Amino acid sequence: MAYLFGLTRHWLRFAIVTWLAVFMTTAHASGQKTNTSQKTLLIVGDSISAAYGIDSKLGWVSLLSEKMSKTHANYRIVNASISGDTTAGGAQRLPDLIKKHQPSIVVIELGGNDALRALPLSQTENNFKTMIVAAKNAKSKVLLIPMQIPPNYGPTYTQGFNGLYAKLGKTQKVGVSAFIFKDFAQDLTAFQADRIHPNVGAQVKMLDTVWPSIQTLLK
Repeated sequence: MAYLFGLTRHWLRFAIVTWLAVFMTTAHASGQKTNTSQKTLLIVGDSISAAYGIDSKLGWVSLLSEKMSKTHANYRIVNASISGDTTAGGAQRLPDLIKKHQPSIVVIELGGNDALRALPLSQTENNFKTMIVAAKNAKSKVLLIPMQIPPNYGPTYTQGFNGLYAKLGKTQKVGVSAFIFKDFAQDLTAFQADRIHPNVGAQVKMLDTVWPSIQTLLK
C-alpha cells in the first residue's frame, strides 16, 4: 500500500518537525478568539491531520472548518494535531487539551506512527482507551479515524492493527469513521513524493470520507 511504503526513512523527519508543530499549534490556539456560544470540536491527530507537507489552509481539517462555518456555525474547530505523534503522545496531551478547550466532540486520528514503530498492539489499544475515557469523563462525544497498514508487517500484526479501531468502537461504544484513505490508498498520484502523505488534491476526498461520521455527532 503506497501510503506506508518508505515509512522508516521518514521517521526522523517527523521528529524534526514535531517541536515546530507543537509551537504552531499552541500559537494558533492561544491566538484564537473564542465565542462562548460556540461548541468545540477538538481534533487530536498526527501528520495526516496536521497537513504535513502542504499549506495547512488546504488540509482536510481546514476544509472541515470552512464547511462547518456554513453548515454548523455553532461549532469551532481546534486542530491539535502534531506530525509524528503517537497514541502515547495523544494520551498524554489530551487531558490538558480537554481542560483548555472543553470540547463537545473529540476526533482522534492516531495510530499510524505506532505501527511505524511496530509498537505492541496492546499498548496502542490501552492508549486509545485512555483517550476515550478522558473524553467521556468530560462528557465529550468521541470519533476514531482509522489508519491501516500493508501486509508486509506480517498477518498477525496487520490484521490486529487494522481491526483495532472497529474493536474499540464496539467495546468502548464510540464512533468509528471509514478508513480516511479509503478512496485513494492505491493511487500514487494522490500522495506527495514521500508516498506517505496525501497531496492537496486528496484532502477533499479525506474530508468526504470522514464527514458522514462527524456529521452524525453534530446532531
